Amino acid sequence: MGIFDFLTGEFIDVIHWTDNTRDTMVWRFEREDHEIKYGAKLTVREGQAAVFVHEGQLADVFTPGLYMLETNNMPVMTTLQHWDHGFKSPFKSEIYYVNTTRFSNLKWGTKNPIMVRDPEFGPTRLRAFGTYTVKVADPAVFLREIVGTDGEFTMDEISYQIRNIIVQEFSRVIAQSGIPVLDMAANTADLGKLIAAAIDGTMHQYGLTIPELYIENISLPPAVEAALDKRTSMGLAGDLGKFTQYSAAEAMTAAANNPAGGDMAAGLGAGMGMAMAGQMAQGGPWAVAPSAGPSAPPPPPPVEHVWHIAEDGEVTGPFSKAAMGRKVTAGDLSRESMVWTQGQDGWMKAEDVTELAHLFTVMPPPPPGA
Repeated sequence: MGIFDFLTGEFIDVIHWTDNTRDTMVWRFEREDHEIKYGAKLTVREGQAAVFVHEGQLADVFTPGLYMLETNNMPVMTTLQHWDHGFKSPFKSEIYYVNTTRFSNLKWGTKNPIMVRDPEFGPTRLRAFGTYTVKVADPAVFLREIVGTDGEFTMDEISYQIRNIIVQEFSRVIAQSGIPVLDMAANTADLGKLIAAAIDGTMHQYGLTIPELYIENISLPPAVEAALDKRTSMGLAGDLGKFTQYSAAEAMTAAANNPAGGDMAAGLGAGMGMAMAGQMAQGGPWAVAPSAGPSAPPPPPPVEHVWHIAEDGEVTGPFSKAAMGRKVTAGDLSRESMVWTQGQDGWMKAEDVTELAHLFTVMPPPPPGA
């Protein structure tokens, strides 16, 4: 579609653009040889801006309204040549329409986790995603810095760069905010405003602005989420002793009422009931704690001795009791072997040591005829 149709040397004198897409940011009004007749009418609708480029030089930016392309209402163009000749010269001109409405529901998100230092969890990785809105604030800067000579510039061509800027500033703002991870959900609105303000300087260099930026979700790694779920479950359970009693009673009731289980389910319910009664009688997990003080702790486990063996003036060991038994079986330890362990008064024969004497009793007698 061209700006004008060439009809026997005459030009159509109305220049306008209606956009039926949802992502076009800039559209160049094309025509043959880019020749514009003096006195043509330019229509700029609400939500649009028209940028006039003459011989590669940005001449004027038109806001919404109806314009006659004449020197008396184009002060910048008066410095350019051949306007007084009614555009009958070979100089070319172009008009770029810029969409100044908001482009909304644009997605952003972190590709990789962001490392932050949380006061409660320590070093933690975060992921986040949300939406944002972008708008052309300065059509001339946007055309000069981003679009260039692209005749049809869409939002997809710059959305990737904007997402990178948002993620970079999100990482910096989150790291410096000092907000605990568990409190970030309550501060997403403020964080969104901080990020939008942080990227405003960069967007201004592109001729763009970010009116709105929303953080829809901030998520933790699965392992941290699982730990939080466990903590929440413990908080809901309250007294773990009573919760155990309640869970056991519920399981017993469900087993007894299960029609598919038949006698097995009934037996299971009866067995659990007897086990609960026995535990309550013996002070088990279902028993009510007595008013007296806590029961005495169990005695410490016995200390296992280790042994040293003296043979031909050399000492080997230490060996455990099990190792000493293997030596007896292998014939490396006899009744006459001298042994010693900690707490023993000097070296003694193995058969005289009570703990080792029974190792020799399990030895079979000599075979007949030996």
